[in-house]
Amino acid sequence: MLNGMRDHHAEQAELRGDCARCFGLCCVALPFAASADFAVDKAAGTPCRNLQGDHRCGIHARLRQKGFTGCTVYDCFGAGQQVSQITFGGQDWRTGPPERARRMFDVFPVVRQLHELLWYLTEALALPAARPVHTELRKALAKTEELTGGTPEELAGLDVAAHRQEVNVLLLKTSELARAGTKGRRKDRRGADLMGARLKGADLRGASLRGAYLIAADLTGADLRGADLIGADLRDADLTDADLTGAFFLTQPQLNAARGSAGTRLPGSVTRPGHWTAQV
Repeated sequence: MLNGMRDHHAEQAELRGDCARCFGLCCVALPFAASADFAVDKAAGTPCRNLQGDHRCGIHARLRQKGFTGCTVYDCFGAGQQVSQITFGGQDWRTGPPERARRMFDVFPVVRQLHELLWYLTEALALPAARPVHTELRKALAKTEELTGGTPEELAGLDVAAHRQEVNVLLLKTSELARAGTKGRRKDRRGADLMGARLKGADLRGASLRGAYLIAADLTGADLRGADLIGADLRDADLTDADLTGAFFLTQPQLNAARGSAGTRLPGSVTRPGHWTAQV
């Protein structure tokens, strides 16, 4: 799937959802509950009421207005097309036996986790400071890629949690190496409860914000250069005019869940969410 000689942004582009090559798996396999993120309840394995016959969303351009904000902050990291076109060879869950559909829905979340790890590993290999662990990272990348190519039965029986733990050890080493060269205090705020925190203009250069709860935090004008943002919950966080240059392990879903402005500076691995424009 990935080629080490290619630009890592191009490689990560392959790890983004391509709905045209997917059978709407995230709209069927995953459950959601009526909340601020979803307008209605939906059980796992049940098609969303907005899913059309061509596997496209009937309200894709109006998801936020229709109460489906949760859909706008989700990315399968390319797992949808992998399961649809590779694992099941282009076989549509709608036209096959019920057992095949169930297998597809069971396998999809597994492959999604593997593809998320591929995203992080690709990002890690693009960090020059992580060169001391590049060999280990390449091995982990190759192993993860191999796992994604498993049969439905192999994927269903995979201990994803154990593999994630192995990879996480390397990602932690990567983070320490990358942040060591960042000027600043390099605060360790792993898993910190920073919900609604007033961090306007805060110096968070090189900080570890792994798994931190930054829901609705005010990060206006904050300096997040070189920060580790893996797993940080940025829902409704205000990133207006914040500087995330060089921040790593930041995913598009995290950014889509936040608020920002034209003045927010971003790393090249992500794109400015379209809904930000309407807010500034």
